[in-house]
Amino acid sequence: MIRILVVDDEADLEMLIRQKFRKDIREKKFDFLFASNGKEALEKLKEEPDIDLALSDINMPEMDGLTLLSKLGESYPLIKTIMVSAYGDMKNIRTAMNRGAFDFITKPIDFQDLSITMQKTLRHVKQIQETLKAIKENNILKMYVDEAVLNFMTNREYETKLLQNESVEASVIFVDICSFTAISERETPDVIVDMLNKYFDLMVKEIIDANGIIDKFMGDCVMAVFRGEYHLDRAIDAGIAIRDHIENLDPDHGFNQRVSIGIHSGQMIYGNIGSNTLKRLDFTVIGDVVNTAQRLQGKAEPNQILITESCYEKVKQSFNCKLVGPVSMKNKENDIVVYEVIS
Repeated sequence: MIRILVVDDEADLEMLIRQKFRKDIREKKFDFLFASNGKEALEKLKEEPDIDLALSDINMPEMDGLTLLSKLGESYPLIKTIMVSAYGDMKNIRTAMNRGAFDFITKPIDFQDLSITMQKTLRHVKQIQETLKAIKENNILKMYVDEAVLNFMTNREYETKLLQNESVEASVIFVDICSFTAISERETPDVIVDMLNKYFDLMVKEIIDANGIIDKFMGDCVMAVFRGEYHLDRAIDAGIAIRDHIENLDPDHGFNQRVSIGIHSGQMIYGNIGSNTLKRLDFTVIGDVVNTAQRLQGKAEPNQILITESCYEKVKQSFNCKLVGPVSMKNKENDIVVYEVIS
């Protein structure tokens, strides 16, 4: 639901807005809050900080709209403001824009124009919110973002959301480039890094295409997480695509590219892990499911994708798999039955 704060001292404006947007309010698309001046608006924001958009008059008692605009820019930078005023002269428009207004419309209000302007502004707000979400979900961007930077970027409830730890149902995949250590001993560092980055870039594209999240790069191995609907299916799709794509590459400096892949699915902890002392914290997943996926990758042969029997039971109608058999794993009392994903 989009939350909109309307700041205006005209008493009848609340009634007009509720009438014009009654369908959106009824369908819970919009939730409007109202304040009669800038001071009251700031008090409401202390109680209700999760506001997406503000509509503000300029000429109001106690605190005018231009002063409010400056206060919003200081304390609530993610709230985008549309100025609504009878004063349509260039001076007011310039002042409002210089203080951070996203757009400007004049009274009497043309509600069709207001609706279009709101939708345009809300698209911009959504883009900002999605970017903040991506900071949490995409470890390439946020590996070295410390708490101070997060506070600066969010400045409201997003700070709490970004730093949350949670238990999630997800799938994790480990993809290792087979025998890459051997070629790294005979080629120059520049060649090795260029080759590795090329392979990683290929893997990342396949993972992103399957709506996966790159968790981290570990030497010549990639770890990625898949959440949401059909997360296990999408993880396996990505694994197959990576295996086939890598296998079909031409030999590079005499190196025949192959990958070994392990995939597992289930409950895992998603949290901000690292060192506060070093200011290096990383959103990542931990737990037995993650450890099992990594050990499956360690057992996999070149061009092999391994999953557990529990995963096989979930996807056997969608993928062609072959029984490998019981496999012993570190810290596991009993052997685990493993299947190979063929296609």
